[in-house]
Amino acid sequence: MSITHLLEDFGSATKVEAIIPEVSEEVLEEARLVSFENGYSAGWDDAVTAKDQEVTKISASLASSLEDLNFTYQEAQSQLIESLDPMFKVLTSAVLPDAMSATFGHHIVDQMTDMAKFQTNQPMSIIVSAGEAAAVRALLPDAFATPVQVQEDESLSPGQAYLRVGSSEREINSSALVESIHDSIDAFTYHVREDSHYG
Repeated sequence: MSITHLLEDFGSATKVEAIIPEVSEEVLEEARLVSFENGYSAGWDDAVTAKDQEVTKISASLASSLEDLNFTYQEAQSQLIESLDPMFKVLTSAVLPDAMSATFGHHIVDQMTDMAKFQTNQPMSIIVSAGEAAAVRALLPDAFATPVQVQEDESLSPGQAYLRVGSSEREINSSALVESIHDSIDAFTYHVREDSHYG
């Protein structure tokens, strides 16, 4: 049995011609221009959005790289200070005191010569710690206009001296200088360690 009786028949009706209104060439050209402008604007907006997303991604990547680089720099600086710290300790506890001791007499003579330039024919004296007078006397030049009196003082520590020419005086304290350098190095390494721990 057929089901055609249940379906509506559209074939018997007369065909209706679709009525398409006639559009002028100017209206079509205007529609094309509007369509072109809309497409161009949409494409431009898509390009700007894509560029902004790319810039944001590059900025985030650069910031991350700089952060990693900064961390790497801090680590490298910290490791460098840690490796140099024993050398600094040896330098300030052994090498520097030995060098200061070896040049102590020459430093006294240089300072005394400088003081004597402006005070000729004034009494000159050098006071050093016990046991250092002979070494200082051996280094004094014969060119001084007046003899230089070299005395020892038990209260002075090695590397410490007082120089007098007329009414001017100078103190030389190699031990205090070495201690000051040692303290400066300790303070520097301490601050670098603190900075590396707390940024």
